[in-house]
Amino acid sequence: MKFGARFTDFTGDLNTIVSLAVAAEKAGFDFVWNSHDPFMKCTWATTAVIARETTRVMIGSLGTTPYLTDPSEVAAYAATLDELSGGRAVLGFGVHTSKMVEWVGYDASDYLRRTREATEMIRALLRGEVVARNSENFHWNEQCYLRFKPVRAEVPIYICPFGDDFMKLGGEIGDGVAPMITPPESAADVVRFIRDGAVNNVRDVDIAGCAWLSIDEDSAAAKDKMRDLIAYFGPYLEERALAKIGVSGEDFAEIRKLVAAKEYKAAAAAVTDDMLRLALAGDAKSVIRKIEDLADAGVTQVNLGGPFGPDAAKAIALMGERVIPHFR
Repeated sequence: MKFGARFTDFTGDLNTIVSLAVAAEKAGFDFVWNSHDPFMKCTWATTAVIARETTRVMIGSLGTTPYLTDPSEVAAYAATLDELSGGRAVLGFGVHTSKMVEWVGYDASDYLRRTREATEMIRALLRGEVVARNSENFHWNEQCYLRFKPVRAEVPIYICPFGDDFMKLGGEIGDGVAPMITPPESAADVVRFIRDGAVNNVRDVDIAGCAWLSIDEDSAAAKDKMRDLIAYFGPYLEERALAKIGVSGEDFAEIRKLVAAKEYKAAAAAVTDDMLRLALAGDAKSVIRKIEDLADAGVTQVNLGGPFGPDAAKAIALMGERVIPHFR
């Protein structure tokens, strides 16, 4: 089992995120990811600073979309980060939910075709090719090529999917796939569809299940800390995944209204105990058991994000002392 640490604005300010990324490397994490969400702090800048402050972990954005970022910019970012980090860049590319893309006026109904095409274009640019293409989504001429030579011609691309067909596409074209596994009980279904798509993929596809983590010696405190994040992101999760723990999108209706009204404390207070099962939340023993279940389901990298715990630095240290060594 590989371990990834995934950071968002919910983790803290930029300096905190960078210091936690350094701590994650020391704790034994293999990857450091920074979520690329609209209207949150810029992942390009954040990952660049992390690259300068670390020496070993793989680093990259997660959830970079083919709608809000053109393939030319994505390829240039990946190649630049790879040079800055000494060949440690990874790219999480796709769409974990179409709803956030729709906020800014995009119709994301063509996400399968657009993700496939953009991924092909990014890879071609990184190989140093001229990418002239005239399609429904892209109109590029012979001037479309990188003006510098990337350190590596193959930066690993992890597809960030949702839905059965998108999972299959990730397995088919990705170096890895980074699906949400919220709740963890949805992992077996996710892995099955990814493996179905990976039948003809020549790559050894890394299934990097994206889970939410809150860990502490005090299990109740760990669970309570998870409420803010579940209130914000829970309304966007897929119905079939929610059903695994007996929850539905309708159960989030009031929480959705409270978040829209920026009443975040009230929204967090409305998160039920059943909703807390969307995450890996509890003490070290309970988190180990849940990760063992994920390994049994076929997850090969547990990609952990969220608050990490009531004290994020202590939580990462606890992962390095108790959880990661259990799997090594």
